[in-house]
Amino acid sequence: MSGNSTQLRSESSSPSESRLTFCPDERFLELRPVLDQHLAEAGETLAAENFASLLDSTMRRVIDLAFRDAHADEGTVWIADKTADSLVAAYNTGPNAETLVGRFRQPLNAGLISMVYANERPFLENKVAQNTKQDKSLDLLLKVHTSAMLAAPFYFMRACRGVVSCVQLAPAGSVAADAGFIEGDLGIVRHAAGILGSLIDFHILKALIGLS
Repeated sequence: MSGNSTQLRSESSSPSESRLTFCPDERFLELRPVLDQHLAEAGETLAAENFASLLDSTMRRVIDLAFRDAHADEGTVWIADKTADSLVAAYNTGPNAETLVGRFRQPLNAGLISMVYANERPFLENKVAQNTKQDKSLDLLLKVHTSAMLAAPFYFMRACRGVVSCVQLAPAGSVAADAGFIEGDLGIVRHAAGILGSLIDFHILKALIGLS
């Protein structure tokens, strides 16, 4: 095929198995540096304050169902504000969402959520109150007790740009033990974070090349 047409190749190792491969068009490859620049700029402009406006019904359903299936009381998507050295609550499924979204800031040098963002490693803790790294600022603000937490780094536009977390809660001062999370719950949230990041990438890419 010529370089000016979409290249498709079907490979087969057996009569019952085949694989369809799409090859990039040379004309698009020439524009790759420009596209990469625009994608990077788009990633930097996406902030906690405008994040929710980007989410369509499919994106919201992906993350909402993940929090439910992970047996969480509520969950939050955090977006990094590097200029303010903080993670900002950008989306929340709990009853105090209006208090949190776009308002609550977690310093990057404190707390478990910031630790996940810094080391880009998932985290699960069923005895959060006993963890000395927990920043209790949010619990005090909402008058709740976080008994269990899990969190995963959140990637979109080719970088870790936040954290997806969810919690199990109890009334402030409560010492009652909750069921806690299991590794499977963390897997659910990590998978949803990956899907959400891919959907955001696709949404932004379509907008940049005029396919929205």
